[in-house]
Amino acid sequence: MHIIKVKSATSTNDLLKDLAKQQTQEEGLVVFAENQTDGKGQRGNSWESEPGKNIACSLLLYPTFLPLNQHFLLSEVVALGIKSALDSYIQPVEIKWPNDIYYGNKKLCGVLIENELLGAQFSQSIIGIGLNVNQEVFLSDAPNPVSMKQILGKEVSIESVLEETIQAVLAWYEKLRNGETETIARSYQNALYRKSGFHDYEDSHGTFTARIDRIGDDGFLHLITREGEKRSYAFKEIVFR
Repeated sequence: MHIIKVKSATSTNDLLKDLAKQQTQEEGLVVFAENQTDGKGQRGNSWESEPGKNIACSLLLYPTFLPLNQHFLLSEVVALGIKSALDSYIQPVEIKWPNDIYYGNKKLCGVLIENELLGAQFSQSIIGIGLNVNQEVFLSDAPNPVSMKQILGKEVSIESVLEETIQAVLAWYEKLRNGETETIARSYQNALYRKSGFHDYEDSHGTFTARIDRIGDDGFLHLITREGEKRSYAFKEIVFR
C-alpha cells in the first residue's frame, strides 16, 4: 500500500484517474487529500468535507479476474472492509445498500466506485471513500451526516483510520481474488442496515412498508411488503424513508 498525500484536490477520484492515465500505477495506490473541493457522491451529489478533518481518498484496483456479472461483489468487499476497520472504534456500524456506512440512522461514510472496462472485462476500478472523522458541524443539506468524533466524543487520528481502512479493504479484496464469494455475500447480508423488520421505502409509485429479503448477486435489492408482495430494485430506483 502506497499513499500519496496532497494538500488539496478537486476530486481524489479524478486525480487518481489522471495519474493512472499518465503511467501504469501499482494496484493498491491511494490518493489522500487534506482538502477536497469538489468531492463526488452517489446520485451525482457533492460530498461535504471540512479541510483537515476527514478522510477523502481514492484507491486504485485492477479486478481483471472478476466477471462483469459479479461486479457487485466489489462493492460488497469495499463496504465490508470499511465496516471492519470502523468496528474497532464504533459499534454498531452497518452497511446501507449498496455501500454507505451507517451508525444508527446517520451516514458515517460514503463510497463512489468508478469502473473502467476493456472489452468484456474490468480494466481498473477507482474506489472513492469519504469518511467523516473529526468534523463537528455539517453545513450542507445532507440529511443525516455524523462523524466519528461526534459518536465517540473525542478526536481520532485521521492517519491511523486511513491506513486501517485501506488495509481492511485490501484484505477483503484478497478474499474476492481468492474466490471466497459465499463468505463475502453472507457477511454483507449480515451487516446490512435494516436487515430485519419492516421499514418505509419510496419508489416511483409512492411510499410503502417492506422488509429486506435479500441482495441479489446482481446487486438488486429484493423486498417483501407486509402484504407478501415481492419487489426488486436497482440502485437509484428506491429511497429509504
